[in-house]
Amino acid sequence: MPSSPTPEEREKADAELKAKEKVEQDALPYKWTQTIQDVDITVPVPGNIKGRDLEVVLAKNKLKVAVKGQTPIIDVRLPTCYYQAHIKLTLDAFQQGDLPKAIHVDESTWTLEPVSSGKEVSIHLDKVNKMEWWAHVVTSAPAIDTSKIQPENSKLSDLDGETRTMVEKMMYDQRQKEMGKPTSDEEKKMDMLKKFQEQHPGEIQRLFGAIMMGVSANVIAEMDFSKAKMG
Repeated sequence: MPSSPTPEEREKADAELKAKEKVEQDALPYKWTQTIQDVDITVPVPGNIKGRDLEVVLAKNKLKVAVKGQTPIIDVRLPTCYYQAHIKLTLDAFQQGDLPKAIHVDESTWTLEPVSSGKEVSIHLDKVNKMEWWAHVVTSAPAIDTSKIQPENSKLSDLDGETRTMVEKMMYDQRQKEMGKPTSDEEKKMDMLKKFQEQHPGEIQRLFGAIMMGVSANVIAEMDFSKAKMG
């Protein structure tokens, strides 16, 4: 059985992964950030572009960003027949616009903002599932390792109590998995089993004995755990 990586090996692997992700993300035609609840994207465009020159489509599972008359920057997935006819022109020219998860369209927005380098399309996507991280903005883009995400404390304080508890649990479980240790749910099950074993050693021995002897599942199912007390 291979041994668990040392802290130094984990640190080196994390650094290599972070460097690889940076190269991949820097190559995208947009920048993006996220919280557990939403995603924000900025797409640079020339300074002479006006809102009427843009085509921005926000759909439940799709995203399109384009300057009219030009190859889209981010576009929805097109039929295979279209690729066969235009593959050299379009296949590598833009990011396929299939979102990895659904968004609330009515709560998602876009604006055109002036910046020092020209202008940028600023897009805000409101996640439907506010209990998970996105690995990428669109499914054709390189994915990031969501287990490495560490939200800032200031961001956590903005969440309601239930959501914050869920996010903190996710972060704890991710750290435990990285170290090869049990998650919070696994720890809870192990603790319950330990308490049950302390209070009912005979039942545990009978169960393990039945398993070792190959007794049928029906026999095991008849064992009475109804009087077990975990407190």
